[in-house]
Amino acid sequence: MLQLHHESSQALENLRATGEFPPAWRTMAELEAQTNKALKRFLEERYNVSQKLGGISLMIELLDRIVRTEDQESLDGDTLSESEKLEVVQALDRQNHLLQLYPRYATMLLGMLEDVATREHRPLRILELASGSGGLAIAIAEEAQRKKLDVSVTGSDVVQKYVDEGNRQAAEKKLPLNFQLLNAFELIEFPEGAFDITIMAHSLHHFTPGQLAVIIAQAAKHTKTAFIGIDGHRSIMMAGGIPLVALLQAIPAFIADGFTSARKFYTEKELAMIAEIVTGRSDHTLTIDWPVNIITIRCYGIN
Repeated sequence: MLQLHHESSQALENLRATGEFPPAWRTMAELEAQTNKALKRFLEERYNVSQKLGGISLMIELLDRIVRTEDQESLDGDTLSESEKLEVVQALDRQNHLLQLYPRYATMLLGMLEDVATREHRPLRILELASGSGGLAIAIAEEAQRKKLDVSVTGSDVVQKYVDEGNRQAAEKKLPLNFQLLNAFELIEFPEGAFDITIMAHSLHHFTPGQLAVIIAQAAKHTKTAFIGIDGHRSIMMAGGIPLVALLQAIPAFIADGFTSARKFYTEKELAMIAEIVTGRSDHTLTIDWPVNIITIRCYGIN
């Protein structure tokens, strides 16, 4: 409902017609600034389109404006200690396991890379950004073992407690997996093409459009095949449903963050626009696999 597909397509067409999209950029600072500016301008133009259409279009547009927020989640601030943040991300892991999301993602990702393993006869290399306490990275490593695929998985985050917990679990399960303290905005630790795919799941909405664009651009330097972003599908159902599911774990910060997250999810068109600004191309793939959107951005020809 909050996707506003027709209105979004018309708004983007209007911006293209005036030469406002896609914007040019040369440096990471320009990429961040231009992406933020473009997405803000897009929302303004979508509002103009909805006003002209009136009726249900305008009602949904106004509802989206009420729901939409730039509030920070507790995980992104300094009100919680690292131990408290770890409790919240572990709650998220439990929720995603309950919904069987991690096994679905692991199967999808390894399926993409099986042809690479067959063709190049070498270990597959996967990087996960913003791993939290490691739920998805662990699921990928476990699925690789089950399929007898030679896979090296690197998980990462900026919170030391998450990294320590991920490495503890990886060692306990004896998985081909390690976690590192990494800054996703500047992946200086790795050479170009160090990984076959880079993934970021359930955290795209934690970043502004400009920040997300920089993360994708940085990841692309170190990725041979694709950057894959997974995040919640923007809808009224998700805005109401996520906090209700979070209530089951009775962790106040997790419940509050669930409500904020659902209000911050990007629409499909917004994700597509960010991808096009970064790459200068529109050949990305965006799939809806309820309750998430999955965007696959091929990593070649990026500035």
